[in-house]
Amino acid sequence: MITENHFYHQTIKKTVSLFGTLFNNITIARTAGQVLSNVERVPISYGPKQKFLARIAEQPDLSDPKVAIKVPRLSFEITSIQYDTSLKMNRMNKNHVASSEGDLLKHDITWQSVPYTIGMQLNIYSRNQDDALQILEQILPTFQPDYTVTVKDMEAPGINANIPIVLNSVTLSNDYEGNQESRQTIIYTLEFTLRIRFFGPTRPTGIIRYVEGRMIPDIDTSKLPQEYVHVSVGTNDTPQNYTVHTSIDTFGFESTP
Repeated sequence: MITENHFYHQTIKKTVSLFGTLFNNITIARTAGQVLSNVERVPISYGPKQKFLARIAEQPDLSDPKVAIKVPRLSFEITSIQYDTSLKMNRMNKNHVASSEGDLLKHDITWQSVPYTIGMQLNIYSRNQDDALQILEQILPTFQPDYTVTVKDMEAPGINANIPIVLNSVTLSNDYEGNQESRQTIIYTLEFTLRIRFFGPTRPTGIIRYVEGRMIPDIDTSKLPQEYVHVSVGTNDTPQNYTVHTSIDTFGFESTP
């Protein structure tokens, strides 16, 4: 048994939402000569590339607003999930985060996270090259070749995570139906890599009731502590009613033997 308690931080779900949100405000402009006639928002949805190509191929007119799918449009999907050995850390490390109960006097503990890379593929579909290039030029300047986004509670409650998104490659293909003059679908495929971390379950530790500080003179670690500062609250104290007790013990140690 891996774990006795159910936990779900929605890490992959949040990653998919994050990636799709980056591209949900792309627009294309229609012009009549030198006059701007219309600006359209490019739709985006999650799904495999083959699915959208099949649906596009079934439609005689890709510009008809009544059909279920039209171009230009964007689609994206997860293509791989791999362990990231370059970011491996000591598995015995612990992270202390704010309590899920919202109590400032409590905290939760999670073990060291596990690094993974997620491969994402973004596809641009268009009937003509100009529409595809408008979309492409709104994406490429953002990635040089990476772009980092900070996400709240991404890895575990109370932990903000920086998610690097790296653009690896851009490829072009033309999908023809019938003769060359009658129909074509231009497809740009962009390959991305996202670095994320997976956390296990959090374990509440309760209220911190005792803290000890050790004072070493002159920041010299070769000497033993000369003062101990003890700060504590009573075993029956509550966050609403408590008394802080402080004491200092002084010793005459000069140095280690």
